[in-house]
Amino acid sequence: MPSHSSLGSTSPKDVVLTRRQIEGLIADGKTIVIVDGKALKVDAWLDYHPGGDKSIRHVIGRDATDEVNGMASFQIGRIEGRWKNFLPPIQGGRFRPYTVETDLLIQSDNSGESNPDSDSESTSAPGTPIFDAAERSHLTRRSARGGLQLRESSSVSSMSSVSSLERKPTPKLSHMDARTQEEIELDLNKYPPLDPTTQDEIVRCYRQLGQLIHAEGLYQCHYTNYLIELCRYALLFSLCLVFLRLGWYSLSGLFLGLFWHQLVFTAHDAGHMGITHNFVCDTVIGVVIADFLGGLSIGWWKRNHNVHHIVTNSPEHDPDIEHVPFLAISHRFFESLRSTFYDRVMTYDIVAKYAVQYQHFLYYPLLMLGRFNLYVLSWEFLLRGLGPRKGIAWWHRWFEIAGHVFFWTWFGYGIVYRRIPDAYGRFVFVIISHMVTGPLHVQITLSHFAMSTADLGIHESFPQKMLRTTMDVDCPAWLDFLHGGLQFQAIHHLYPRIPRHNLRRTQKLVQDFCDEVGIPYALYGFVDGNKQVVGRLADVARQAAILAQCQRTVAREGLAAGH
Repeated sequence: MPSHSSLGSTSPKDVVLTRRQIEGLIADGKTIVIVDGKALKVDAWLDYHPGGDKSIRHVIGRDATDEVNGMASFQIGRIEGRWKNFLPPIQGGRFRPYTVETDLLIQSDNSGESNPDSDSESTSAPGTPIFDAAERSHLTRRSARGGLQLRESSSVSSMSSVSSLERKPTPKLSHMDARTQEEIELDLNKYPPLDPTTQDEIVRCYRQLGQLIHAEGLYQCHYTNYLIELCRYALLFSLCLVFLRLGWYSLSGLFLGLFWHQLVFTAHDAGHMGITHNFVCDTVIGVVIADFLGGLSIGWWKRNHNVHHIVTNSPEHDPDIEHVPFLAISHRFFESLRSTFYDRVMTYDIVAKYAVQYQHFLYYPLLMLGRFNLYVLSWEFLLRGLGPRKGIAWWHRWFEIAGHVFFWTWFGYGIVYRRIPDAYGRFVFVIISHMVTGPLHVQITLSHFAMSTADLGIHESFPQKMLRTTMDVDCPAWLDFLHGGLQFQAIHHLYPRIPRHNLRRTQKLVQDFCDEVGIPYALYGFVDGNKQVVGRLADVARQAAILAQCQRTVAREGLAAGH
């Protein structure tokens, strides 16, 4: 614990905590996050956070200034100088308890090293050759800006001397690990170096861009845009009812599906507080649209989506890419990874081994049926009470359950059961209305499925990681209503609360930022983007087929040897 004798009389804002002291607090089970140079103890917020606790757990021990909004009321102290990130416990980080005696002993043991504070990084890094290769290797490479640069050595391994590292034999990488290493090297060569100077400059420019966006008024929502949206929603739902009355169930289902497709965009805006920027107002808007009109849980989406924004495209942590046994966008899913979001092992079983080999053919059919899976996830979230039960969001669960009862009353009973007379007509209506929303799921996956899933370690800045794992889709302005802002996902990941109708104006500013800091800005047309995604799925499918063939060969040889 902090060694200040005057802690009892000192304001938390004045207490300077060392990195070792903060490590000790985390080792004792405290939830410590760094925001704007302040050390925040947010344990009391875990059960109250409307977006779930796991998005907070992924920034424990990290400088989360660019990921979260300030929570000054939780401040327990401040830090001096540049903060070196820990690996959060949920991602495998290990932390040592702190006492003055143990800290003096550690400093004595490391008296010949540059910084005793830095040695704690070794306890927060997973001991895998893949992570070590990304963080420790001294690679001379060409940066994204064209110059040859020598990456600085990370202090991840500073508890061990260089000589002791040299004495250890380099572990032999498996085929899967070698593939992972190859992907890491590709990203290291394509994106700016991970040294503190480069990453700090990227963060500085990113925050400067944020100030410019504020000054340009791009956070201001123009409600006339939503008046146009409401007219579109009313038209689509009216056409659904007209054709339902005429007995043209296929067309009625088509327009209902289009109605749901368009509604999701505004629900997404409300979930990010991008409409009124008021928590209660945007929550009510989101629940009315998602739950009452769409039958989906906005609370489930927030819990899922907040984590996605923090650990984008991480196979172990990002629920938006965890679709085993049907889809795998990385060979790492072959290893039966444990999902920290679902808290279970994503077993690469016999179903996965078969399905993944054909996933590039199954991709579109599966997404056409994706809405049925969202119903299941929504009800699981509500029935298990996975959302906050305390604080300002305590009422969300009950409001959402009321919304689902309302939805299944008007849709399931009022339309499907009462208005459509026969089973075949009901089947056609339900299938068409749900399959029409398939392109929405394509739009959602398009921005990430073809992008990097490599982990470059704890020193990569927030803006670089978002741009490395997210692509934008190029389309003419008149088609913006069809994409609903999802074509600007890279921009949205950088600044989630910018109203979607302002994202196109923000795009040029972000492109200039990328040019300035040397980060490639991924921009594809809709067709080319789909080709990238299908190509990635096909590549992983080929790896799955090769792995399956190797396993069959080994099994046959093993049987032959047994005889």
